[in-house]
Amino acid sequence: MSNLNSQHCVACRADAPRLGDDEINSLKPEVPNWEIVEVDGIKHLVRKYTFDNFLMALAFTNQIGEIAESEDHHPALLTEWGSVVVSWWTHKIGGLHRNDFIMAAKTDNIYKK
Repeated sequence: MSNLNSQHCVACRADAPRLGDDEINSLKPEVPNWEIVEVDGIKHLVRKYTFDNFLMALAFTNQIGEIAESEDHHPALLTEWGSVVVSWWTHKIGGLHRNDFIMAAKTDNIYKK
């Protein structure tokens, strides 16, 4: 295991390669609760987190926002009463990059706290 949570995102150029299936399959065990979902032909890492109320969900959303800013890699977030759906993918390359798995692991770490 590469311990994704302790790694940092790297700047990603538009011509950076997307992760292939073998690379995705090797990283997926480190974020087992995340699903690979295709949206308009683009692979995303998606996970729904649950909370007891809206304030807890909003606080979690804000924590994700802080880490996203610090890593300069940003997700799609849907915050509702009792839940937050987080989607990571790399817009510049139209698919998954190692950065997405790093951020998924960091998101899981925030949720554990």
